[in-house]
Amino acid sequence: MANLINFWQHIYSYINPVALNIGPFHIHWYAIMYITALVLGYYLGIKFGEKMGFSKKIIDEYFIWAEIGIILGARFGYVLFYMPGDNSYYLLHPWEMFNPFEGGKFVGIAGMSYHGAVIGFILATLLFVKIKKIDLWKLVDVVALAVPLAYIFGRLGNFLNERIVGRITDVPWGVYIDGALRHPIGIYEAFFEGLVSFIIIYWFYKKFYKCKGELIALYLITYGIFRSLCEFWRQPDPQLGFIIGHITMGQILSSFLVIIGFIIFYYRRKKCKN
Repeated sequence: MANLINFWQHIYSYINPVALNIGPFHIHWYAIMYITALVLGYYLGIKFGEKMGFSKKIIDEYFIWAEIGIILGARFGYVLFYMPGDNSYYLLHPWEMFNPFEGGKFVGIAGMSYHGAVIGFILATLLFVKIKKIDLWKLVDVVALAVPLAYIFGRLGNFLNERIVGRITDVPWGVYIDGALRHPIGIYEAFFEGLVSFIIIYWFYKKFYKCKGELIALYLITYGIFRSLCEFWRQPDPQLGFIIGHITMGQILSSFLVIIGFIIFYYRRKKCKN
């Protein structure tokens, strides 16, 4: 048992964040996990979409729109929310946000914001349903069922690549990063924000689902609560630190998701009663 704990605590000594080397290009585990998340999200979107009455063609088209919105929103959101010293430059030179080269060397694109991804997703979705003239609330309920399980792999990618770092701890399941034992925050977030959120939403879908829009509202509420909870074990972004007291930017942004989720749930229930 002691050997197993020791292995886990020093897991990063055994993991190379680069999974494959193909010439000058390095394929990271994060990229593999992200692709896995996309494939799973797409598969679940089709399955749940068909149950909601959407054709595969509509889900195929929507998937492309949503992914473009998510990628653009995630990057813009990171620059806007988490790079206060540099965002004026990037906002004036937006193309540089997606430049994977630095000094002529391929370094990839680091820094994506979940909350920015949500904004990009919303804008892409609103535009898509307006053009295609389909039911917005039914479509986003499909998203609420498809996203959480896929999200697990995104957070596992963060963990494998040390993209997000937990706070210093003394719990035996902590992992060493730069000589300090820290909470494995990527695992926490994959479990709570991904798996537990899905279980709650799917259970509600099977037992209590009455009004279109309830599932996306429930997703916003569960994600926002679990993300805020996990932030207590997550090291604040070094360029920001704590925003107010011991409150992080992630908790502030997540609180808005919870509020919006409750408003949507109340609004949709009221519409159904009427």
